Amino acid sequence: MLVYEGLKSDFMQSVEGGLIAYEIEQSILEKLGRHTTESEFNSWENSMLRMYMVMNDPEIPADAGVAIEFNIPQTAKRVDFMISGYGEDEKPGMVIVELKQWQKLEKVEATDAVVELVETYTGHAMRRVVHPSYQAWSYARLIQDYNSTVQEQEIRLAPCAFLHNYIRRDNDPLDDQQYRLYTNEAPAFTRTQTRELKSFIKKWIKKGDRKKVLYLVDHGKIKPSKSLQNAIASMMAGNEEFTMIDEQRVVYEEILKLSEQCQTDHKKRTIICKGGPGTGKSVIAVQLLAELTQRDQFVQYVSKNLAPRQVYLQKMKGTKHLTGVENMFKGSACYVGVGRNQMHTLIVDEAHRLEERSQYTKNTGNENQIKEIIHAAACSVFFIDESQRVTMADIGSIDEIKKWAAAEGSEVIEMELISQFRCNGSNGYLAWVDDLLEIRDTANFTLDGLDYDVRLCDDPNEVRDIIFEKNKTANRARVLAGYCWKWEKAKKNDPNYHDIKIGDFEMSWNLGDGIYALSDTSVNEAGCIHTTQGLEFDYVGVIMGDDIRYENGRVVTDFTKRASTDQSVKGLKKMYKEHPAEAMARADEIIKNTYRTLMTRGMKGCYIYCTDPGMREYIRGRLNQTVGTVPGVL
Repeated sequence: MLVYEGLKSDFMQSVEGGLIAYEIEQSILEKLGRHTTESEFNSWENSMLRMYMVMNDPEIPADAGVAIEFNIPQTAKRVDFMISGYGEDEKPGMVIVELKQWQKLEKVEATDAVVELVETYTGHAMRRVVHPSYQAWSYARLIQDYNSTVQEQEIRLAPCAFLHNYIRRDNDPLDDQQYRLYTNEAPAFTRTQTRELKSFIKKWIKKGDRKKVLYLVDHGKIKPSKSLQNAIASMMAGNEEFTMIDEQRVVYEEILKLSEQCQTDHKKRTIICKGGPGTGKSVIAVQLLAELTQRDQFVQYVSKNLAPRQVYLQKMKGTKHLTGVENMFKGSACYVGVGRNQMHTLIVDEAHRLEERSQYTKNTGNENQIKEIIHAAACSVFFIDESQRVTMADIGSIDEIKKWAAAEGSEVIEMELISQFRCNGSNGYLAWVDDLLEIRDTANFTLDGLDYDVRLCDDPNEVRDIIFEKNKTANRARVLAGYCWKWEKAKKNDPNYHDIKIGDFEMSWNLGDGIYALSDTSVNEAGCIHTTQGLEFDYVGVIMGDDIRYENGRVVTDFTKRASTDQSVKGLKKMYKEHPAEAMARADEIIKNTYRTLMTRGMKGCYIYCTDPGMREYIRGRLNQTVGTVPGVL
């Protein structure tokens, strides 16, 4: 949607008359039905004056098209400023300008998959945000990959960023080598580079179009480009990480059918697929993403946690080259303000981790992530395991999804994945863990007959030694721990600083310089629930902290033993003062679900150490009833 549109001459007159911010404000009220904040209004006043200085060049055609606050169709993303026209070869083109009022920024060290972050003062605080060149590039790529008119008419998109309050300095972090991938595609211009930005625009816009190109882009049919389809198809071809078997394929085929049906009969559907750890939920989700894209759908993979998005994108790409596939992996807070049925299909992995309001969207109209996802998609697919809700903020439940589906007039279809492909295909091990942690009573009191390596260790060093040895085969073994040790932010990239200390055992929480599940050095670090949920390894070593004990014949939990840096139990102390019984029950669920999740990340084995002697003896007793005491294996 074109919020504001006009010719360059119209824009220049509006700025000269001091009316441009008022015109944008009125247009947003008429077209989007929302009022403008004072800060937003002031930003237009400042930024449009700077763009007036840029556009004040006789070589930029007076009848070139100008659009401000262009709402990218099917999304809530808005492009700040666009100029349209024709190049020297008479081919249509459009310059995309991302405007920033920042005065300074700092580099955020790259990880294996995230290289585009910077830190700057915005929204009244220092925040981590994407590099402006990356933002401009991603908007251009989104339009290019999903707008059929851009593809068919071969409209050339030229993205750039303009930080009009920013003074560049020598060795500026804005130009750091790690951002070169994006700055090459979308150059960043600063306060003293008005002349350079003019030259960039004139390179692409030689002749005016009287808004014709803007109109074509605004009315283009939404479907994935052939280049995007080919890219994702080549990534999936022969990729054994995403091979489906047995009932996984049955569920996959049924969801494909229902999603396609939504696009033909225009009825809204919400699919809830329940499945425990290792039943293949994520494999199906990624396969659906690829196949539905091949079928011309605008589809995205959604998860609250960054870790699964990082891992699955990296496993698909296997490279850092820009492909556009990056835009297909989204966080769960991305659908605030997206119109009804703007997306064809949204595939939500780890739906139990969805929140009511994200910390990043509390003041942006965010109401409920489940509602927003169902509202935004003709077909919404939720893969869920209610026993993996592990924070106070987690609201993902089957009942909650059904409630919002009903409110949105969406038909609900329920499915279930039962067969276990993790833990050596042993549903019995999962049931044993539930029984062990007193999550639910099962018939699996022992591990008799199960082909799964479970060991109790009397020393955390033994856990680490086993994992080191297992990891040599395929880099698929990790040490995991309950969140009972502070995660020192200032030391997050220091391998010599050890957050976790138990006697002579010391280990760092996973560092911020790589993807924990994939990095070759991650075996030296401990992962927590937030960096491992939704992922799997061959072997895991699990360190149970002081938040779980065995006393008086019962497994008891203690949320006061969680680290002060753990946001999972934020709000529990207040709840405990007001409703102690409710708080204790909620804490018990969170802590037990956390260890259940950690203990089920391994496909072949799990090695356990408990800081509480009582818990060690309890688990020892449960294991001895199964395997007896074996030297070196307790």
